[in-house]
Amino acid sequence: MGKFAKYLTAGSLALVGVGIGVGIVGTVGFNVAMEKTSSTEFCISCHEMAANPWQESLTKAHAQSRVGFTVSCADCHIPKAFIPKLKRKMAASREVWHHFLGTIDSPEKYDLHRQKMAESVWQAMQEDDSAACRVCHDAQKIGSTAAINTMHKQALGPGTTCITCHRGIAHDLPKQ
Repeated sequence: MGKFAKYLTAGSLALVGVGIGVGIVGTVGFNVAMEKTSSTEFCISCHEMAANPWQESLTKAHAQSRVGFTVSCADCHIPKAFIPKLKRKMAASREVWHHFLGTIDSPEKYDLHRQKMAESVWQAMQEDDSAACRVCHDAQKIGSTAAINTMHKQALGPGTTCITCHRGIAHDLPKQ
């Protein structure tokens, strides 16, 4: 029985070691996949994203800032914190499904769904107090004139956030 206990211990340790190894490889692989699928290159690999929101974003202020910073798709559409990012990635599976269905595969189809897609993004931004905007913009310091500073101070009230006033800042507004 003493020899069996020795093998059981060695076997248990080997199993724990394999589990740790699989856990590390899985975690690293998962993080690499999360980062790759958060790149602008990945986002615009679907022709409907490249032809519609990406093209129109290139004409907007966020395409390149005055200081040379370019905003990526993920900067606005994928939260930085892990759990919200994971939730967003799971929700994105619906978007992949609609890609394969061809739901928005032409400019006409895209425009038919633009209002609903925009409202979904606006609602998420409203709910998280425009957290994506605040990564780069400090609401307390924004403004180059007294009038802008006054408006931003008023906008800091309850229920008001960046997206309340700045819809259309990165993409064309829906025609509806």
